Amino acid sequence: MSLFITSLNSGSNGNCYYVGNDQEAILVDAGISCRETEKRMARLGLPMSKVKAIFVSHEHTDHIRGIPVLAKKFNLPVYITPGTLLHLGNTVDAQLVHHLREFETVTIGELEVTSFPKEHDASEPHSFMVSCRDIKVGVFTDLGVVCDRLIRYFSQCHAAFLEANYDDDMLENGGYPYHLKKRIRGGKGHLSNKQALALFMTHRPAHMTHLLLAHLSKHNNDPKLVEDMFTASADGIHVIVASRHEETPVYHIDGNAGKTLEVLGQLDLGFN
Repeated sequence: MSLFITSLNSGSNGNCYYVGNDQEAILVDAGISCRETEKRMARLGLPMSKVKAIFVSHEHTDHIRGIPVLAKKFNLPVYITPGTLLHLGNTVDAQLVHHLREFETVTIGELEVTSFPKEHDASEPHSFMVSCRDIKVGVFTDLGVVCDRLIRYFSQCHAAFLEANYDDDMLENGGYPYHLKKRIRGGKGHLSNKQALALFMTHRPAHMTHLLLAHLSKHNNDPKLVEDMFTASADGIHVIVASRHEETPVYHIDGNAGKTLEVLGQLDLGFN
């Protein structure tokens, strides 16, 4: 069984990540509008009927903006911690809300989604591992530090969305006020390029085929800089920088040499 993954958008203007197999899929976060989510999935040949649930990492606007409309329109269950739900309010139908608990595994068809706590300045923030039989994909963004939990799950992944938010020099010498710089690099903010690269070089498993670098800062990072840093140490792993303006292609994760599927609508994979 394979998994198919794409970043529909990644950055402070909105985050939304798709992971699915031939039959069903889930979204991790929905920080872009319902209309934009539909539009981008349609361009990729991914029908919304495949999406069976939304998993919410935390309550910041760039991760939840599209959830109320998307959940209502497509009758999607929303898996969310009680603390995160307090900040989302009553914008989601109570019948669609399912409470997440740390280290709980939720089964969606043949997908298994495991949540675990992360360090971020939010209420009960979580990262996710999505598995389908032996194939595992991690969604790891908005990370203050590389903790033991992150290492444990990252070291199992065939593919991962991994935050590389800022370049140390660009943040230090940029125009952000001191309190914001301190928040970003203070242990409950975001992961730097160097921190993410150290995790990648030290703990990537031999079976990893794809790394999607996510949540890059608009002002404190440079996509070409990040791509060059990671590609130099990739050793055959396909490194992709997720855009804050558009969707990535869909990537096929099969546990062997990965394949890039540029236009699923033209392929006989049961997506239409």
